[in-house]
Amino acid sequence: MKNWGMDAEKVMQERFGHDNVLALATVDGTEPWVRYVNAYYENGAFYVITYALSNKMRQIGAHPAVALAGDWFTGRGQGESLGWVGSAENQAMTDKLRQVFASWIDNGHTNLADEHTVILRIRLTEAVLFSHGTRYELAAE
Repeated sequence: MKNWGMDAEKVMQERFGHDNVLALATVDGTEPWVRYVNAYYENGAFYVITYALSNKMRQIGAHPAVALAGDWFTGRGQGESLGWVGSAENQAMTDKLRQVFASWIDNGHTNLADEHTVILRIRLTEAVLFSHGTRYELAAE
């Protein structure tokens, strides 16, 4: 992945380095599917807490290429499950996501004790970002 520079990374952190609702597109066979997810951006990837047995995770398991769209941003990347939010290797990210998603994480919809509650990481491979008349592009190498 070609680095898109510090200016674009700063905009990404400011715009998406907190709880955001983004459109996430996956593929099931030859059919596209889109849904909204709460996502958090950090170091070239978006993180989502989701259910391992959901359609989106089944689709990503079969075809990890995904697309995202948000506030003057569109991108493509590779989705992967990092596994259960409660695992030792996910503890630091889970703690961060609990803070980022604090306004809704404990509303009863998300059960962090359930072994099927996982972290989805989407590593960006290509993206276009617009900010104050500037277009930034992240291109695959």
